[in-house]
Amino acid sequence: MMPLKVRSSPRCLPIATAALAAALLHGCANWSEYVPDMRRLGVYKLDINQGNYVTQDMVDKLKEGQSKQQVRLILGTPLLVSAFRDDRWDYVYEYTRQGRKVEHRNFTVHFANDKLARWEGDELPVSAAQLNRIAADRALAPKAPEPEKGPWDRFIDAIKGKW
Repeated sequence: MMPLKVRSSPRCLPIATAALAAALLHGCANWSEYVPDMRRLGVYKLDINQGNYVTQDMVDKLKEGQSKQQVRLILGTPLLVSAFRDDRWDYVYEYTRQGRKVEHRNFTVHFANDKLARWEGDELPVSAAQLNRIAADRALAPKAPEPEKGPWDRFIDAIKGKW
């Protein structure tokens, strides 16, 4: 019996290389972890807080009939006061991250005869004290056990230096 000769063609090499690369890269769960994102290569933009940060606990302190001074002590100086309508104060808050508007809230206070008549606005966040309590509860909560890492994950950790 005569052995069978296999000819290698120069056209097969790029196809075999592409197939091998596809097989190796198929296991990558998150491609963006290994390849830089083009959006990150741009100019850094600051996170910007603008306006009045009004919380729900501040609004809970408002009562009809309070004077403008009392409202100013509770909510702070309004961002917008119209020269033509001094019976309305607007508290506007806007948060911009990396040049994109993330959060925008309006809260309006109306006065009648220099006394607080009513207020209206968007849904407000909880107080800073409540946020601290939520963060403390999360920090003290028991963590779920991490799943067992597979051989590929251990290999990637070894490359990154995370033994």
